[in-house]
Amino acid sequence: MSDLQKLAGRLLALEDRIAACMKCGLCQAVCPMFGATMMEADVARGKLALIDNLAHEMFDDPEALADKLGRCLLCGSCEANCPSGVKIMEVFMEAREIVYAYIGLHPLKKIIFRTLLAAPTVFNLAMRVGAPMQSLIFRKSKDAQGTVCAPLLNFMLGDRHIHALAKKPLHAIYGDLDEPRQMGGLRVAFFPGCVADKMYTRMGDACVRVLHHHGVAIYMPSGFACCGIPALSSGDARGMVKEMKINLALLEDMSFDYLLTPCGSCTSTIKELWPRYAERLGAIEKGLAQRLAARTMDINEFLVKVIGVKPAETKPNARKVTYHDSCHLKKALGISQEPRDVIRSNPYLQLVEMKEADRCCGCGGSFNLFHYDLSRQIGQRKRDNAVATGAEIVAMGCPACMMQFDDLLSHNQDAMQVKHTIELYAESLNLM
Repeated sequence: MSDLQKLAGRLLALEDRIAACMKCGLCQAVCPMFGATMMEADVARGKLALIDNLAHEMFDDPEALADKLGRCLLCGSCEANCPSGVKIMEVFMEAREIVYAYIGLHPLKKIIFRTLLAAPTVFNLAMRVGAPMQSLIFRKSKDAQGTVCAPLLNFMLGDRHIHALAKKPLHAIYGDLDEPRQMGGLRVAFFPGCVADKMYTRMGDACVRVLHHHGVAIYMPSGFACCGIPALSSGDARGMVKEMKINLALLEDMSFDYLLTPCGSCTSTIKELWPRYAERLGAIEKGLAQRLAARTMDINEFLVKVIGVKPAETKPNARKVTYHDSCHLKKALGISQEPRDVIRSNPYLQLVEMKEADRCCGCGGSFNLFHYDLSRQIGQRKRDNAVATGAEIVAMGCPACMMQFDDLLSHNQDAMQVKHTIELYAESLNLM
């Protein structure tokens, strides 16, 4: 069967999956993209109509089609509110894969997803070599968040304010952790994710310290690859599967009770996407991915449901903190109360809810790279809601969201601090 025939078959399968869309428009009210642009083509209903006519559009102007499909945060707000139960995120990612299978993936993306992120040794070395040299490119933003910026590279990177690469990544601090189970205790595999390993190392360290505090043995090899969601959301399922294969090999002995991550995106990818895409590797890998998915938990959920962390009585003069519901954590996994309970376990913090706590912050992973101005515009609404609470800290359970908030708060010259929920819990235990 020719490649074009295969693509045609996949297009027909997509049409069957979106037939349930009633074009009711309920996705319109919750779509952050539509809220920013007010364009029908940017809402799920408009994109589904586009996908319904994908074959014609792809052969007519494939580049324009790829751009239209890329104007989506993949936040899942539309799917969570769809009365027909259309699996919109699956359809969108499948459509992107089909389009890029036809037009070809950009060479730079191939290098990043199939070579760099799929080769942990090379990626780790590149980041460790780059960390000491970043002072030649970046300068301090002089903000409360401690970010850096690169004015000379604004033409390429945009005016982003980001955290610098850690001088020593998490995998270098701990090496290959393979701790024996304590008598009667728990043993977990800890998947820190790329950002916690190489940028927000303090957060990753807080997770390890908290688990040790509760007597939990940790398995954390230094050779983990990316979870695969950046590649998949960019239409490169091949790169995602390649990265996943490396991780499956490191986790195949299943000598742990749970697989934990501090990132909502990594957790939802492992639980929901690995089993589906592992089919492309074979029945054995699919079975392994399914067993891993059943043991995978967000670290907040683990602390509350397994360890038994509970809210404490708030002390007088407690610092105010507000919480942002990361999209993958709440909309994909249904984890919302547990991070709040973890925050409330710190008696020196008072949780104050922001307006629209579960509205997307505008990061969207690679969306932020290719649509930075739109990402900032969408994020400004989130920043305004957070700052309006009067809180000193905004907490969340996703490193990508932390990057977005750092950028937004820095540009607005806000004093608010950005923290992961586990950092706040670690501070309450005097572990940091």
